Amino acid sequence: MSKKILGIGNAIVDVFVKVDDDFLLKNNLTKGSMKLIEKQEFESLKSTIKIEKIEAGGSVANTMAGIAYLKGDASFIGKIKSDEFGKIYKKSLEKINVSFLYPEKEDNLSTGASIIFITPDSERTMCTYLGISSQLAKEDINEDYIKGYEIIFLEGYLWDKGMCEEMFKYVIELAKKNNIKIAMSLSDIFCVTRHREDFFKLLKNDLNILIGNENEINELMQKNNLLDSMNELKIINKLIIITRSENGSVAILNNEITNCESIKVDKVLDLTGAGDLFAAGFFKEYLDKSNVKKCLQTGSKLAAKIIQKIGGRLN
Repeated sequence: MSKKILGIGNAIVDVFVKVDDDFLLKNNLTKGSMKLIEKQEFESLKSTIKIEKIEAGGSVANTMAGIAYLKGDASFIGKIKSDEFGKIYKKSLEKINVSFLYPEKEDNLSTGASIIFITPDSERTMCTYLGISSQLAKEDINEDYIKGYEIIFLEGYLWDKGMCEEMFKYVIELAKKNNIKIAMSLSDIFCVTRHREDFFKLLKNDLNILIGNENEINELMQKNNLLDSMNELKIINKLIIITRSENGSVAILNNEITNCESIKVDKVLDLTGAGDLFAAGFFKEYLDKSNVKKCLQTGSKLAAKIIQKIGGRLN
């Protein structure tokens, strides 16, 4: 029997903190962005904040956790060290029945961590220390880990480091060899800006499924509005999923566009994980052979649930 979905991404422990807009200004942080920082800056920021909550995170890992929440079959590969954060990370996946296929290692670098600053408008701004997660290399991927899955889901964030980029290409090679569909998230608008040309080539030549929000898609296509982006994407003939916050979501497949409304919620507490959990709902239905509309609807339901709590995981 084939396994369902394997996620490969940065293994990051999330550290949640409530701040005001002045804090972001004072620390020269762009609201809603993800900034990569070194260990020293991470420790410096950590010393000035009051931690609300710590939980295992990472974009693709959150998606795998969401699939497990829906009783789906999900596995994850990410690199951790055998330190305190590494132990928290591994335990958190085992607890929710996500198969973790990477053994922790001894290394000079610590397990990756991300400080997530939540402002009163529920927007989240992230400062991420990748640590050992950024060292996920081709040598860490065993072909036996890959075989038998229907989909491999990669995050755009992985393209940020040379070593990880090589690993990314190797995974695509193995997926093609083993007839596995390749899906990717665009991750972050700044990530798209840095790697737009590479991401567009991946979409045309390698990916079966691409998922991103409206701003990321427009940045990828170098368009000012979604309609223009969608008209060009229709020609590419891949499954492309676009999330639009309160404006719902869109799927493009075989020159057809499917729209889905968002689910209204009473109170938004934290937008962390909204896109990750949307992807979880979508992929769970997709793997169950549901139609595209139902995939979008289940994605919307999970996204609506996660924004009503702090953190990127559903209990």
